[in-house]
Amino acid sequence: MRMSSTPAVAASSEDIGADGVRQPGGEVHAWLPGQNQTVCGLQLSRTRLRRFPHVRFDYASTDQLTEADPEGFICPRCLAATQGRRRQDKSWVRHSPRV
Repeated sequence: MRMSSTPAVAASSEDIGADGVRQPGGEVHAWLPGQNQTVCGLQLSRTRLRRFPHVRFDYASTDQLTEADPEGFICPRCLAATQGRRRQDKSWVRHSPRV
């Protein structure tokens, strides 16, 4: 399998959707296809996480999970690793630094 830079989902359980396609459930982590570990460093084989290469990891830190969602927990370390830094949002401004 070829390595990908787009993170997919690895989850602790699965749920069958209305259209018959497997969907992640339980504890959700980001996973790069072609590797045997999640973005946060958990090994898939030891933690028995199921791979979902057809589902992109497109969660945000502002997402709210409810009782109706099959996902019970989204890994905060995976969220931080996939979102990266916000370089434009600095709380300070530099004025004439060499004067």
